Amino acid sequence: MHSQSAYEKNLSAVMRAFAISLGIATIGVMIGVYVPPSLFLPLAIIEVLMLIFAFFLRRKKAISYTFLYSFTFISGLTTFPIINYYVTAIGPQVILTAFIATTLIFAAIAIYATKTKKNFSFLGGFLAAALLALIIVAIINIFLPLNDTAMTIYSFIGILVFSGYVLFDFNRMKHYGIPSHAVPTMALNLYLDFINLFINILRLIGILKDRK
Repeated sequence: MHSQSAYEKNLSAVMRAFAISLGIATIGVMIGVYVPPSLFLPLAIIEVLMLIFAFFLRRKKAISYTFLYSFTFISGLTTFPIINYYVTAIGPQVILTAFIATTLIFAAIAIYATKTKKNFSFLGGFLAAALLALIIVAIINIFLPLNDTAMTIYSFIGILVFSGYVLFDFNRMKHYGIPSHAVPTMALNLYLDFINLFINILRLIGILKDRK
């Protein structure tokens, strides 16, 4: 009983840190308006380096709240050009549509993952391989841009992969518990699930709207 109450308490702490992370990222997006375009590439490189650092750091010890909120702020800044592109090309409505869709999908999977008795930890290896494939395709796309059909498929697979990560992360917390020191790390995982799910949904909606 005590472990269940500890799990619920730490899950609440994770969700609170996750919500704060989204708020800080939103502030980052708003401040992104004032960032000179030449700084976005260095910021994106810093973001990637912080991600790599977090990956190795969490194997030894948990990341701190300071690291979590610093990362999500920089992530917000680097997300601004993406959001600005779709607002300019299609209109602000597309951002709201993508955000609502992301929130509904995220919430539905989170509720299922925490209620089901099934253990989805077996998905870990498959999701990691799928994520690596997405990253490789994203790098190729920089040098050899994909056509609309390929980007539609890529975005749809991205939505499936990050939906899978939402399921995996919530389910793992339920089955293996949440140590207090791991709260910021878990919040970072959920933030990355949410923001990548949002970007893939936004891209898919953008492509479908362009075809009309």
